[in-house]
Amino acid sequence: MNSSSDAPTRYPADALREFARALLERAGVRADIATDVAAILLDGDLLGHTTHGLALLAPYLDELANDRMTKSGEPEVLNRRPAAESWDGKRLPGPWLTLRALERATAMARVCGTGSIVIRRSHHIACLAAYLKRATDAGLVAVVESSDPTVVAVAPHGGLKPFITPNPIAAGLPTSGDPILIDVSTSITSMGYAIQQMKASKQLPGPWLIDHLGNATRDPGALLNEPKGALLPLGGLDAGHKGFALGLLVEAMTAGLAGYGRADPPAGWGGTVFVQVCDPEAFGGLPAFKRQMDFLAASARNTPVRTGGENVRLPGERGLQRYREQLVDGVLLYPTIVPALTVWAKKYDVALPDASS
Repeated sequence: MNSSSDAPTRYPADALREFARALLERAGVRADIATDVAAILLDGDLLGHTTHGLALLAPYLDELANDRMTKSGEPEVLNRRPAAESWDGKRLPGPWLTLRALERATAMARVCGTGSIVIRRSHHIACLAAYLKRATDAGLVAVVESSDPTVVAVAPHGGLKPFITPNPIAAGLPTSGDPILIDVSTSITSMGYAIQQMKASKQLPGPWLIDHLGNATRDPGALLNEPKGALLPLGGLDAGHKGFALGLLVEAMTAGLAGYGRADPPAGWGGTVFVQVCDPEAFGGLPAFKRQMDFLAASARNTPVRTGGENVRLPGERGLQRYREQLVDGVLLYPTIVPALTVWAKKYDVALPDASS
């Protein structure tokens, strides 16, 4: 990975995907699993989610090297009904498991109108937005939610002690044009972003955490440095009851439905996952669904904006723009990613990709 100028270094998307796949295979991951994990991680960076793309590859490789992530196998189906299944993911790589769940939920939705999969004991599933377009391209609505029963980082509204993870919710909604791609944490920011900013010795854009005494702070170190504080739920100090409620909902849809979560002994970094697919044709029909979404999209875009403000963007709009731009111009990686992966490239004798010309 070489660069001869001061300009930000970009890398060809195909080369990065192949590099990630090769590292995972050298680490012992089954070939098809490695291919899917590499694709999802790269999609995270293509969409601009720099904390949940290839930044996760080095930590994943460390999990594999220490036998904390399963390298091959299949999930176990624990319960099955026509439109719902519960799986034990056996700590297999989360991106691969989530793609399999999306496929299975899609098949159920084509028959039943909806399909839901809940996975206990998945490993981490990376960027939730990376899964959505696979469903919307097929004219389907997809919802993905995740929690990690081992980790606590977000305080309940009015509390001091963290008790859950940021618990993201993602949804893909087809329209007549680009889909609406929603991917939001139920905390005011993600753990990944706070840690990224802390390592860069930067403050957060706003008072998104509390210290151990409950004082609002922009210092991301409050999340990890003793005595520890916590992330605030979405809505912050004033309206955090909303994010608190949504975080509990995600816990119910993941750990609650899976029957496995924070009430059980911790099993290491991972995830409990909820995947649901709905086929609009089983309800009002896909054309009618798109008509409604198109109207909402146009209404949002055409609303007046504040003086000096930017035009309204729909969820996922900027991400899809980045995706297309980076496929052509090369992928801009966060500066810490290349050094972290260089260590693993040397360990597994995998050549680093050259920068885009």
